[in-house]
Amino acid sequence: MAATDGKFRHESLQDRKSIKALLEAITKGIGKGELTLSEGDDCLTLPLDQLMTLRVKADRSDGTCRVDLRISWSERQTDLAERPAPTVK
Repeated sequence: MAATDGKFRHESLQDRKSIKALLEAITKGIGKGELTLSEGDDCLTLPLDQLMTLRVKADRSDGTCRVDLRISWSERQTDLAERPAPTVK
């Protein structure tokens, strides 16, 4: 299957239980090696690699709390790993 580029964005007000369920679904997708995100007709499927970068940031300021999670990876990582190391002379 050919990969298609695209973007998915969603923002809404949710309670803790709903957010927990969403994070569990993301965890399940990571476990099976593929994430599919959808809302209405908007759908994006992301194949996952073995190595991913995880970034966690948190802050609290003036009564506002925030946690940012970012998981990123390259679909070409396998191709890059198979390339020989450069030679330096």
